[in-house]
Amino acid sequence: MSHVARVLTVAALASAVAVGCTKKVKETPPVQTSVTPSATPAPAPEAPRSGVYTPADLDTDACLRQRVVYFDFDQDALKPEFQSLIACHAKYLRDRPSARLRLEGNADERGSREYNMGLGERRGNAVSSALQASGGSATQLAVVSYGEERPVCAEHNEECWAKNRRVELIYTDK
Repeated sequence: MSHVARVLTVAALASAVAVGCTKKVKETPPVQTSVTPSATPAPAPEAPRSGVYTPADLDTDACLRQRVVYFDFDQDALKPEFQSLIACHAKYLRDRPSARLRLEGNADERGSREYNMGLGERRGNAVSSALQASGGSATQLAVVSYGEERPVCAEHNEECWAKNRRVELIYTDK
């Protein structure tokens, strides 16, 4: 068989397959509805946002813009002032099952590297437990400890150390 004949045969087969695979859709005529111009339609209630997650959603609510929980020296218990923040993020997670949250535990430079890694993990777990108690799902949460490895302040004083004793709430795609 010549090259031209092969090309024509392949083209014929491809077009036959394409014609055979087209989907036949039965068209239905549009339904006529009467609308009175004087009546203003009531606004539709906002549909639940379950499963819909966009990072821009995080900027619409003031409590969601705050994504850091601070801890006292050598402590892994949540301070009472962060309960409303936890409740806000838990509600966000409840409303958006596809949202994922990474909890990054940190410690100040005091203490051994091993101790600070454990402390960062305990702090992350404390935030995770609080989110779950407020309705967040464990499948949406991941805890990571950085110990003293990621300071936000490098000075050696109490004010700076207090900034480094934290858990950061980082929303991720998956």
